[in-house]
Amino acid sequence: MSRRSSGLIGTWAEAQRQQQRRMEAQQRAQVQQQRAYERERARADRQQQAAYRQHREAEARRRTEELDAEVARLEGLLASGCRAAPFRVGALVRSEVLEPFAPGQLAVPVVMPDPQRYQAQGGGWTAARRAQAQEEARARFERDWHAAQAAELQRQQQLAGYRQQYDAWAAARLAEIRGHNAGIAGMADALRAGEPETVVEFFSAALYASEAWPEGFPRRVSGAFDRGGRQLVLNWELPGFEVVPEVKSVRFVASADEERESARPMTQRKALYRSVLAQCVLLALRDVFVADEFGALDSVVVNGFVDGLDPVTGRPAEVFLSTVMVEKAAFGALNLEFVAAVDCLVEGLRGQLSARPDQRVAVRPGRLPEQVGSGVVSHGAEGEPDLLEMDPVEFEGLVAELFRARGMQAVTTQRSNDGGVDVDALDPDPISGGKIIVQVKRYRNTVPPSAVRDLFGTVQGAGANKGVLVTTSGFGPGSYTFAQGKPLTLVSGAELVDLLHRCGLRGRLGGAGAGAGAGADVDVVAPVPSPREPSDASGCDDFNVLGMTWAGPVALDVCALVCTGGRVLGEEYFVFFNNSRTPDGAVCMVPGVAGDRAAVRVAFDGLPREADRLVLVASVDVERNPDADLSGFTDASVLLRDVSGAELDRLPVADGRPGETALVLGSFRRRGGGDWDFVAGGKGYRGGLGELIGDHGVEVE
Repeated sequence: MSRRSSGLIGTWAEAQRQQQRRMEAQQRAQVQQQRAYERERARADRQQQAAYRQHREAEARRRTEELDAEVARLEGLLASGCRAAPFRVGALVRSEVLEPFAPGQLAVPVVMPDPQRYQAQGGGWTAARRAQAQEEARARFERDWHAAQAAELQRQQQLAGYRQQYDAWAAARLAEIRGHNAGIAGMADALRAGEPETVVEFFSAALYASEAWPEGFPRRVSGAFDRGGRQLVLNWELPGFEVVPEVKSVRFVASADEERESARPMTQRKALYRSVLAQCVLLALRDVFVADEFGALDSVVVNGFVDGLDPVTGRPAEVFLSTVMVEKAAFGALNLEFVAAVDCLVEGLRGQLSARPDQRVAVRPGRLPEQVGSGVVSHGAEGEPDLLEMDPVEFEGLVAELFRARGMQAVTTQRSNDGGVDVDALDPDPISGGKIIVQVKRYRNTVPPSAVRDLFGTVQGAGANKGVLVTTSGFGPGSYTFAQGKPLTLVSGAELVDLLHRCGLRGRLGGAGAGAGAGADVDVVAPVPSPREPSDASGCDDFNVLGMTWAGPVALDVCALVCTGGRVLGEEYFVFFNNSRTPDGAVCMVPGVAGDRAAVRVAFDGLPREADRLVLVASVDVERNPDADLSGFTDASVLLRDVSGAELDRLPVADGRPGETALVLGSFRRRGGGDWDFVAGGKGYRGGLGELIGDHGVEVE
């Protein structure tokens, strides 16, 4: 009995030991799994931290490279400017070659029915049935023949009417062009005769039209012409000290998780600023002298100034930082691309340059335009107040007056504790009206997207119905993308001037309000061109029109990006609904033709050398279809057309997918021999146009 009990106890004890071993094995396995998980997580964290650090270090290097590039651009301003094409009167002459008469399908006669195709069918066994069949065939032929004759008569009438319309348009257009060209010829005669006002207007236009000046540099000029001495006297605005970057380099400090900026030595900033001012004066002289194709000038005086305060009166005034008088023969002997700008201006040309321009220490000009006696011409004056020079308080008051002129209640806010609001407006309309918050930015450079984002936060915080951001400059794609679908309105400088004039108010932007003369053809905002009218800016008569067609009711915005690889060349090379063309005019939005729902005109030979692809994209128009996606975007094609509008090829693109609101349609890519091939796209984005352009290097905040 005891042995049996011992056997049962031993069996039970063995089972307990086995169960204990299994539990211990499971615990060891769990510990090993936990340790493996922790090791994998630590490895992933290290990789993530390394990737984050690499990203931040790369961003710091990018900022440093941009600073270095900006300094290099300032140092080489004169050398690069000397390579710009000279301004010529011939550039203002318009071609008399008009768009040819292109009636399209109206030029094709209606095809008359062929009697051979109207033979009796069947007819039966009897002569009567065969005669009846022949009569029916003859009746069908006569019916179709009369219908074709009526259609052909209608075509001829429509063709004659269309031709009459074209002839009237062509005659009016040709008369306009010839009148313009006659005015240009008269201007050339006035230049040869030394007419003072024409001389000043022409050379002011030469300075405004020059491609040598970097974006953001001022272009304000006033002048007079001494007809007897054949001397042109100009006051030319120079950039401020802030044009030289304060920061020299940027590095990422991992321990503090922040970017730290290294300040550029003040001695270096001061030396570079003096060099920039000297280069600007020499470049202005160069642009004037090379534009003198009729020999109107013997000498030129350039007085360079910046805005400042008169130390005597304390009022805003022009502070002259440089002055020089140069004979044409002496200037022609210089090789400007290789001179040291400060030495050339001060030593070579015996000019004056402020020793401390950063502190606005002035020099005394030898001769001013008002001392000439022939009358001073200020480019863009004519009594219109310059919004860029207006007192900030007066500018806000003008914006408030604009809102009142549009039937709203509007008052300016106090200067302190305004909470980011410059003008409080109230639209009394009971349906669409409400409280409006207005911010005013008197900028010369593009307003950053952060300002638009801040305005949206202010609108939300104040419970307003709408926010309006008014500026004297403009906005980039990031700002317009952020404002899409939000109660925000962005008013650029050009739009502001147009609104002021419509409401009977006055205002201009620098030289934008110039009167008649040579400078009148320099557009502030380029209009959207005709599909068949070559862009003057691109200089190319050979171009293509890329028409877009698709099925479905979804409303889309079609855009184009000029890229190197997958990165856009710059925000100005993103062509969309608020930036209708690239600076060179090689790519621009145009009205669709022949059923196209959207169209882009491209002069491939006019694209920048560094550009190797043109990317076409489409996104849902969130204002018209706020809840739509691309599931209804089907049967889409890009229609490649030539100058005449004839279809060269039909390039199919991928259909849209549910949930996506933006799509890469395809890209034209430059090959080694200079040819361009089309590569279909298909990559979609759920984050809309903002995510798509951000993926191509356009900053969107």
